[in-house]
Amino acid sequence: MNKLEIKTLGQLKQTDYVSRSVKDELRANLITQLKKKEGGFEGIIGFEDTVIPDLQTAILSRHNILLLGLRGQAKTRIARLLVNLLDEYVPYIEGSELFDDPLAPISWFGHHEVLAKGDNTPIAWLHRSDRYTEKLATPDVTVADLIGDVDPIKAATMKLTYSDERVIHFGLIPRAHRGIFVINELPDLQARIQVSLFNILQERDIQIRGFKLRLPLDIQFVFTANPEDYTNRGSIVTPLKDRIESQILTHYPRTVEVSRKITQQEAFLSPEQKVAVEADGLVKNMIEQIAFEARNSEYIDKKSGVSARLTISAYENLISNAERRMIINHEATTFVRICDFLGVIPAITGKIELVYEGELEGPAKVANMLIGKAVKTMLLQFFPDPEKAKKSKAPNPYTEVINWFSNGNNLSLVDDLPLAEYKKALNSVTGLKELVKKFHPNLSENQQLLLMEFVLHGLAEFSQLSKGFLDNGFAFSDMFNSLFNLEPDDDDELDMDDDRY
Repeated sequence: MNKLEIKTLGQLKQTDYVSRSVKDELRANLITQLKKKEGGFEGIIGFEDTVIPDLQTAILSRHNILLLGLRGQAKTRIARLLVNLLDEYVPYIEGSELFDDPLAPISWFGHHEVLAKGDNTPIAWLHRSDRYTEKLATPDVTVADLIGDVDPIKAATMKLTYSDERVIHFGLIPRAHRGIFVINELPDLQARIQVSLFNILQERDIQIRGFKLRLPLDIQFVFTANPEDYTNRGSIVTPLKDRIESQILTHYPRTVEVSRKITQQEAFLSPEQKVAVEADGLVKNMIEQIAFEARNSEYIDKKSGVSARLTISAYENLISNAERRMIINHEATTFVRICDFLGVIPAITGKIELVYEGELEGPAKVANMLIGKAVKTMLLQFFPDPEKAKKSKAPNPYTEVINWFSNGNNLSLVDDLPLAEYKKALNSVTGLKELVKKFHPNLSENQQLLLMEFVLHGLAEFSQLSKGFLDNGFAFSDMFNSLFNLEPDDDDELDMDDDRY
């Protein structure tokens, strides 16, 4: 008989079903998964040797878990994936608001049903997706929300006294019986509310307005939080922290390659964008490098962190900016250019918390600085160091390009420039195409043009060229002529003005 066809307690008793706790259920299914060498946490990248082993150890130990880490470190996603370690279906007494185990009921309703109907007690089946409850901790959360309260309307309707257990309206935690309960951002929960969790974690019972009520709740608790010292919003009270058996530290991606995998997995692109907009590995890595530069920037609050959502949003904007140019110019396809990075500034400014010095500079200027630092770091992976090349006795590969600008030539690149004009502008710079071909001879035309523009931005970051900021692009010129030929009002033209960005 298919187990979903079992409709009564008597039929259930004739099967091999055995009651077991949620923690035992998670443990048993994890053991099976490990023996089969299955991953189990699909979509979680970069934690294979750090967070995931700690998490598996905690589950094997039947521990409640605290995931501690800065924002954007996949804490909530990890908690949600724990559902996959539950049995697909479990039986419960039909009509029970606490989903009582037919062989081990805990509520008044469950006990009464079994006592009154015996083996004819109706049975229903609960899918594992319905055994997950999540609550975002906010300052307005009350004990009644989490634990429960006396319901005077229920008492009046059922003509019961307040001493009767049936007048209780159960909160989220009792209703998560036999499931996983997650509280996100635990420090945001008021201290007096955190105290209400003590008994549930230690003695597995609840207390509601003086009721002598023992409910041996069966729940796997998972809490998420930022490190206590990193938040001004609150902290986890010490006795509660003591009752959470395993504390697991999460972290940001440790390499550009891992970060890139996460971004490419999470970024939402339309089918049209995937086909029409080409994104080279260079620009994909640059997006990730921006986040790495941000996490080390003196202008950004390290305690707040730089979420992985920054690179995801920035990459989506990068593709969309290129797509916008393609649509405007009535082109069938396009590729991402360096000037398209102007389109990622809104994605960066909304994801960073600035310290005082950063506030003085302004979020848009800090974002431009991060992009510039990413260019500077990435240039050394593709071309020689311009500073070392300048001092070396060997011929400087950048000389011809720099001399072209020294002779009074300028170059403006705006982000909506049609491909033909973009190509013509870059090819007009003497020696630029030859420089790229020298170090990267086997490139497609799009890759070649991208690297040609990349070299100009890189030389500007190494102070070999001057880069001015236009409303929708960049203007390149000779470094020294730009400095000596500035008129009194020209600073506003070339510098990043906070009012402009």
